[in-house]
This record gives sequence, C-alpha cells and structure tokens, in this order.
Amino acid sequence: MKSYLNQEFVGERALFMISDAYIEDCTFLDGESPLKECKEIDVVHSSFQYKYPLWYGENIKVIETEFLPLARAGIWYSKGVSVQHCDLKAPKLFRYCKGVSLLDVEFSEGKETLWWCDGVVLKDAVVAQGDYLLMQSKNIEIDHLDLQGNYAFDGCENIHVQNSVLRTKDAFWNCKNVEVENCYIEGEYIGWNSENVVLRHCEIHSHQGFCYMKNVKLIDCKLVDTDLAFEYCEKIDATVYSSIDSVKNPISGRIECGPIGELIFDDPKIDPSKTEIIQHE
Repeated sequence: MKSYLNQEFVGERALFMISDAYIEDCTFLDGESPLKECKEIDVVHSSFQYKYPLWYGENIKVIETEFLPLARAGIWYSKGVSVQHCDLKAPKLFRYCKGVSLLDVEFSEGKETLWWCDGVVLKDAVVAQGDYLLMQSKNIEIDHLDLQGNYAFDGCENIHVQNSVLRTKDAFWNCKNVEVENCYIEGEYIGWNSENVVLRHCEIHSHQGFCYMKNVKLIDCKLVDTDLAFEYCEKIDATVYSSIDSVKNPISGRIECGPIGELIFDDPKIDPSKTEIIQHE
C-alpha cells in the first residue's frame, strides 16, 4: 500500500487512478477531480477544498475528513463508500452511488444530497439545509437522523427510518415500501402518492397529510395539529392515540383515534361506509 502523508495537492486529477493507497493529513486545494477513478483507498484527517474530489471510485473509506463548501458534488458514481466522523459542508455530495455507509457525519449544507443512490446506511447524522435529501434512492436504512430541510425522501423505495427527528415539508412523496418508527415528524403534506407505508410509535405534525395514499398503516401514533388528513387515501389501518383536527374524504379502511374535530365527506364519489371510524373520548 502506498502512503501519502502531510502533503498538499493542486491541479486537476492530482492523484488520478491511484489504487491501494493510504492518504493522511493531506489537503486537496484548487483542481477538479483529484481522486477520480481511484480504488481501494483510505483518506484520513484530510481536507477537500475543490470540486468533484471522488468520482467513479470503488471501495473508498473516508475518516475524520472535511469537505469544504467548494468541494461540491463530492462523491458521484462510486461503489462501496464508507464515510465516518466527517464534517460535510458542501452541497450535492453523493449521487448515483451504490453501497454508501455514513456514520457520525454532519451536513451543514445538505441540499440535493444522496440522489439516485442504491444501498444507503445513514446513522448518527445531522443534516441542515437538507432540501430533497435522498431523492429517488432505494434500499435505505436510517437510524438517529436529525434533519432540517424540505421535500425529503421523494420517490424513495424500501426505506426504514428509526429514532429520528424529521423537520421536512412534503416528506415521503411518491414512495413505495416505507417503515418509520420512533420518530418525530414535522411538515406539511406528508406521504402524498405513496404506497405500503407503516408509521409506528411516531409523533406527526402535518397539514393535509396522508393523502392520495394506498396501504398506509399508523400504529400507536400521535397526530398533532394535523388537519384534512387521509383525503383520497385507501386501505387505511390507523391506530392513533390522540385527537385529529379533521379527516377528509378517506376512501377505505379503518381509523381508530381520539375525537375528530371535523369529519368531512363532501365528495359524492366517496362512500363513507367503506371507512370504519372509531373515536374514543
């Protein structure tokens, strides 16, 4: 294994196509794509300061390293990427990757990140400005995520989220096969146009959430400041231990909850008898 220690690199493709290498305490200054087409490399205690540092890589480990704001679009088209204990300050860092593991990371500029990825593990992460996080990605495991940013998880498939705080408008749109447990979720219009969604032991704040959905299950959830819920939602199975401000035009299923402030059936095409509603005082 070749080692690169305590060095500064400038210029385009500074270490192009290296393999079986260890990089420590190095700084990558001006120059695009310094580690393009690299394989079997470890990057430790280093700093990326310009665009496209790790594209088309394979089996890459990055530890205690910073991606500064100009290191945008940092890791694209790569396979087998592990990023641990890193400070990620650049937007659009991950796209079109397979097998991405992120542990104890902080995104201070998380916009448009983790798009079109397959096989993502995200644990102990903080994401700020995380608009459109994980768009159209699949096979995702998330544990202890603190997210601030709208439109997260649009178009995702096979996603499991637990023990997280999600402050994100329009979350989980156009999704398939979603399981969320022990989470706090705050945002308008949750879940539209999604199917096969399970939320377990969650507190949810949403205006007009759970609409145009199919096969949605809520298990021991709390709905706070949630109104106009379940419109045109079919095959509902919801057990909610709080009141609900209002429910509107559900298509079918079962809703068991505390008092509903307003139950609205104003679409003549909807048959109210197809939704069982059980209210507890």
